[in-house]
Amino acid sequence: MLRTTFGVLVLAAMTLWCGGGCIIARLRGLPDVAGGPYDRMLKLWCRSLCWVAGARVVVHDAENVAGTHPRVFVANHMSALDIPALGQVLPHQKFVAKSELKAIPFFGWAASMWGAVWVERDNRRNAFENYKVAGAQIRDGVSVAVFPEGTRGDEYALRAFKKGPFVLAIASGVPVVPTVVYGSREVQSRTNFIVKPGPIHLHFLPPISTAGLTYDDRDDLARRTRDAMAACLEREYGVASVPSDRVRGVTGVSPLAPDIVPST
Repeated sequence: MLRTTFGVLVLAAMTLWCGGGCIIARLRGLPDVAGGPYDRMLKLWCRSLCWVAGARVVVHDAENVAGTHPRVFVANHMSALDIPALGQVLPHQKFVAKSELKAIPFFGWAASMWGAVWVERDNRRNAFENYKVAGAQIRDGVSVAVFPEGTRGDEYALRAFKKGPFVLAIASGVPVVPTVVYGSREVQSRTNFIVKPGPIHLHFLPPISTAGLTYDDRDDLARRTRDAMAACLEREYGVASVPSDRVRGVTGVSPLAPDIVPST
């Protein structure tokens, strides 16, 4: 409990400090470039949160995350700590997050300063427009991290994936990097505010190219990504997921229309 209380204080302090640093950078007109002040502030915030939670981030297959060329990182989602764990490792990137997080005191404000892309899951038109924002950032050289399950889960077995991230990757012409997060639930679960020290493993699987793919290939790309992640979870941790072809709505129910997705 003491660690959790201390963690809340550190979260508030670092959010104000790093978010404030981003405001100063914006007021000075500093560009949002790889290794720039926005990246540095985000990584400092992420490392601070993992440190205070006692979360030791272990990176597997680091070669698949090296470099600053834009990609869409698609990850499973188990804990609020998934964001800081990934954020301290990924190159120049932005998170696509549900708009409800924007209302969290301090966090929502700071995440907006860092350039988070907010998506209203129940507002299809808003989701379309915000994915267009993400596409524009990708074309400017920014990677995007997305949780296609939509929200945190209770078990590591993969759930259904939404289509948006895969339409975004195809329309932007960048690879998808299937990413498996394991261990974050044990550090802090969705239903428990208390944190417990432990490792968080990040597996960056081989990128899946979107070259030559069209909007009609979105379902196949989603299945290939999910199957790669499921195979990793079963191979490394003995976690079996329902096969993609047996998951109802595996690629979601709200596709992005091709005429409103950023084109290459």
